[in-house]
Amino acid sequence: MPFSFTSHLFARLRLLISIAAGILCYLLLPAKLGEMQRLLIGWNVLAWLYLWFVWFRMLRTDVGEIKRIAQMQDQSATLVLVMVIVACMVSIVAIMSELPALKHLNGTPRALHLLLTAMTLIVSWALLPSSFAMHYAHQHYLQRSDSVTPMIFPEKPENPEYWDFLYFSFTIAVASQTADVATGTTEMRKLALLQSVISFIFNLAILGLSVNVGAGLLS
Repeated sequence: MPFSFTSHLFARLRLLISIAAGILCYLLLPAKLGEMQRLLIGWNVLAWLYLWFVWFRMLRTDVGEIKRIAQMQDQSATLVLVMVIVACMVSIVAIMSELPALKHLNGTPRALHLLLTAMTLIVSWALLPSSFAMHYAHQHYLQRSDSVTPMIFPEKPENPEYWDFLYFSFTIAVASQTADVATGTTEMRKLALLQSVISFIFNLAILGLSVNVGAGLLS
């Protein structure tokens, strides 16, 4: 049991480092910034760092290593995905709560407030399809057998790369549709449906925030 616990910690070391960096940033920031701004800045540090870790791993990992990574992270994969989804949604709510303050700011404080809002939206939006892409890849290799192909790509590559799953995931994030990639199992269809709904809500929230920010600037 201790070995298993240690293995799980090591498998999620990048996430733990990102969380620690975000918390440390929040604690070190001056109190005069306000609670919500400190939280948003801490979230940005956490999210940008974890996003970098995710992409670094996906771009540097050989196809033959994907299944090994999937097996190592299998037990905590769903929990991590849920945490990312919840955190991204909370960040949107936090931004909405900060929007009224925009009307009372001018000059540099207003510019910094807008920059923080933009960075939060960008990293939260990018983190969702990136996390889903890794989850799709791992589930594909864990569920695959001689009779089952969880995800079917046009060229039917024997061992799809992370790039293939990134393409699928970001297509859903941008257009809420699966393009030319087919899902071969119910589990994969559930995942794709979940991402489609979340992406639609997220994109709708971003549109609403953009309208509010624009109205705030004009006023």
